[in-house]
Amino acid sequence: MTVDPAAAEADAADLLHPVVVHHIVNTLQWPGLRPLQEEAVAPLLAGSDALLLAPTAGGKTEAAVFPVLSRMAAENWQGTSVLYLCPLKALLNNLTPRLATYTGWLGRQASVWHGDVTEGRRNRIRRERPDVLLTTPESLEAMLVSVRTDHRGFFADVRTVIVDEVHAFAGDDRGWHLLAVLERLRRLIAPGNDPAPSTPAAPATTAAAGELQVIGLSATVGNPAELLRWLQGSGAGQRPAQVIAPDLPTTPPRQAKVEAGPANGAPPAPGPSTPASASAPTPMPGEIELDYVASVSNAAKVLATLHRGEKRLVFCDSKKTVEELGQALRALGVATFLSHASLSVEERRRSEEAFAQARDCVIVATSTLELGIDVGDLDRVVQINAPATVASFLQRLGRTGRRAGTTRNCLFLALTDSALLQAAGLLLLWGRGWVEPVVAPPEPRHIVAQQLLAYCLQEKRIGDRTWVDEWNGLVPFDRSAEPIVRHLVRLGYLDSDGGMLFIGPEAERRFGHRHFSELTAVFTAAPEFTVLAGRDEIGRTDPVLLTDPVEGPRLLLLAGRSWRVTHIDWKRRRCFVEPAESGGRARWLGLADGAMSFELARAMREVLLGADPPVPLTRRATGRLAVVRENHLDVVHPGGTMIVRTDDLTDVRWWTWAGERANRTLIASLGDLADPLQAPTAAYLRLRTDLTPPGWRAATADLPSRLCLPHVSDEALAGLKFNTALPPRLAEATLATRLADLPTAATVLREPVRFTTLGT
Repeated sequence: MTVDPAAAEADAADLLHPVVVHHIVNTLQWPGLRPLQEEAVAPLLAGSDALLLAPTAGGKTEAAVFPVLSRMAAENWQGTSVLYLCPLKALLNNLTPRLATYTGWLGRQASVWHGDVTEGRRNRIRRERPDVLLTTPESLEAMLVSVRTDHRGFFADVRTVIVDEVHAFAGDDRGWHLLAVLERLRRLIAPGNDPAPSTPAAPATTAAAGELQVIGLSATVGNPAELLRWLQGSGAGQRPAQVIAPDLPTTPPRQAKVEAGPANGAPPAPGPSTPASASAPTPMPGEIELDYVASVSNAAKVLATLHRGEKRLVFCDSKKTVEELGQALRALGVATFLSHASLSVEERRRSEEAFAQARDCVIVATSTLELGIDVGDLDRVVQINAPATVASFLQRLGRTGRRAGTTRNCLFLALTDSALLQAAGLLLLWGRGWVEPVVAPPEPRHIVAQQLLAYCLQEKRIGDRTWVDEWNGLVPFDRSAEPIVRHLVRLGYLDSDGGMLFIGPEAERRFGHRHFSELTAVFTAAPEFTVLAGRDEIGRTDPVLLTDPVEGPRLLLLAGRSWRVTHIDWKRRRCFVEPAESGGRARWLGLADGAMSFELARAMREVLLGADPPVPLTRRATGRLAVVRENHLDVVHPGGTMIVRTDDLTDVRWWTWAGERANRTLIASLGDLADPLQAPTAAYLRLRTDLTPPGWRAATADLPSRLCLPHVSDEALAGLKFNTALPPRLAEATLATRLADLPTAATVLREPVRFTTLGT
């Protein structure tokens, strides 16, 4: 089916397959398509790549699926022709019944494949090859390397890949993994691309990458055109592409054609000068309010009192807070359900299903419910403290206001002064229509090493010169990876014989367990103990809670309930418990959501200088914010940064308000002027106590031109999965680059600095 994009002026529904239109009208009983769905029809039918932007529940899935199913029927696609990729298994489970219904209209099938799908079900999928396969990028790669799946036969007919919640991939290493796997898929579907040669004398593959339509679905991002170019991978600049976002007011045309840009997946460079994107939306209308409650118990009292009879979703910034708030709400008689990543799958599923069917209740969650998992119609969203980004806030805000006659809403309940300040700063940015750009982490050399090993598993043997073709020139999976290949051979991860590369003994030893399942998992999970009540798995807990000295019984808090530990199986990492009345503790040691950005840190400084967010503040929040401003009078100035020493000369702090990465860069670059062992904050860093203004000016005069990358600890290096498959200097350089923000650090060094002493 070939459709001229100019046909967008026609009625979009007339372009869809008649059977799809019939069911939209008669089965779904929709009065018409939404603007996003209308505008997506013509370009997607024409085979264009696209990024569809809309708030949560904005109809993105249907906007992508209806045109793709129409192409499938009109062009008689056979076999597995559509892949639908999601970041979460729970989201896949949630979407599968819906997509199975839509494909069933046309006599087609949709199936789901992920780590929880039984081997029997997988064998049936291998035999029957559904038209639409829902899976994760990790499971897709597991299929490519599996000896049980004929990957060339199974994926030969793939025409379109839909990537849901693409912003959740692009901002971390899962995005690089996704791009690399899609490039390998392009090679599989390329015309004339036969299996890899078994001998070096055979001619190298010359087939071009296959024509693969990629469609990204995303919530609001600050750089949609760059995100689409990134998603296109090696197809960027070669294939037509459009950003489609009619529901988000923008300055450029609503379907601005993406201009030719970097064709190798290169991310836009981060930096402090990144402006509020011209395509960022104006704030969504809604009821937003900021309150200060000072403690978890007070937050529970507010939630128990407000909005009785309504369904409320409460977001917390840590699993520990989820557990403590859940327990406090239950103690107040509130029907409460919990959801976070350390609860068992069954426990979370029970909570989410019960919440979806209830009315007067609360579900308390981390970001696990931020994405589009359906938990029914919500009346209220409550945010404890503040999310890390404006984009995250927009995603959470979008969970409300879905029913006719309702509005989007969010109540912020700050527990601390710092959380109150961060929430105010975030809402200040939101009020200006600013949203973070999604930027892929730089220099993913460890993912390059992982991909080389995975490709050797997939093809068994690859040419020691022709491997470079298999990612279609996508940087950094190109010839720049040759030092990594040499290192893999030198350490025995790869064997080399007669011009061919294949899996070596070291890769077998490190990653060969359970059919190399560790090789397809991009991240290293923190070690946790499984908690069992009888045979029922409750969830997982940090081993610190099992080793800390305690008086009396050892009590855990998990799933909002207290448990007494009865037995610990150290070898199998299991902990057996029985119910307890109260007194349980919750704790997880892990990475935070991410370092605070320069823009958010500077917005917080603006709030301290008197700027108010464009939302109502309760009387408590107004009064507390006044106190916070009073407490920070000596560390903010509109004309530049502040170096502040205490009157007893025992502490000197440089208040940069530059974000954690920039401050980490400044610590490394200042040498003996700064404490090299300090943990950087987003607001300040510590300097030598004998520092003088002349000494400062002399030491920093040319510093912007000779900045250093931060030091990388052994502990941080150990957390980088596949780091042992890299030369040590490259592994350290990868992490150091990701910890740094050189442009922001240089900008801050050029700003005026004022010296002052507290109390003067």
